Amino acid sequence: MTTLIGTMILAIGLPAWAGITYVGLVRARRGDELLQPDPPRLPRTPAKKAAWIAGLAYLAGGALHLYGLSYLPFLFPEDACYVNAAYMDVPDSSSALPVSLVCAGEEIVPWWLNPALLVLAATAVGATVTSAALAVRHRAARRALRSADSRS
Repeated sequence: MTTLIGTMILAIGLPAWAGITYVGLVRARRGDELLQPDPPRLPRTPAKKAAWIAGLAYLAGGALHLYGLSYLPFLFPEDACYVNAAYMDVPDSSSALPVSLVCAGEEIVPWWLNPALLVLAATAVGATVTSAALAVRHRAARRALRSADSRS
């Protein structure tokens, strides 16, 4: 047991101590330039906010679609109904978009999956278009402001 503790100290403690010491020496050599506060960040524009919303909607939609695809038969179609509905037979039908798996006349995929995919897709496309339009408008306003400043 003591050998394990000694090994842990050597494997984790000493490299961490060496790294902390090295950083301290580098900061001391450079002076206070590392301790200066960062300059203030510019506020996010509405275009960036819309782009973030679009990115999150694309990511959530992709993850949700992958979840829906987990219901579908890929390598062994006869096992898809057995795994998802305890029905030992080949599915009646299946499709990837809209996500659907029908076994013995019953839909196996949850009812909320396809409407959620539709909402996320609409949100992603709408936010992408909004982000592009707001970026173009912001750029045009900046250009107009610069030209007005240069004239005066």
